[in-house]
Amino acid sequence: MDLIDPKNLKNGDEVFVIYRNPHVPSVSNVKAGEIVQHPKDPNALALFLNETLHVIEDDDALFSTQAAAEKACSEALDPYDAL
Repeated sequence: MDLIDPKNLKNGDEVFVIYRNPHVPSVSNVKAGEIVQHPKDPNALALFLNETLHVIEDDDALFSTQAAAEKACSEALDPYDAL
């Protein structure tokens, strides 16, 4: 599924995530983000997405390609499409 292990991320990597609209929870989109140096922790990286820094958690779903993220998004929204 082209998931990226957060331990393998490097500063400058482009990743794709499934982003839920906070105002309409039933709406999800695939967004591109960039891995950047965490501004307060020189030993950590962060995800820069929608002009905001996000702490990267071990269970975050980060994809290496937009196509992989879109496929996972469609399977999550309609599991019967995956059959």
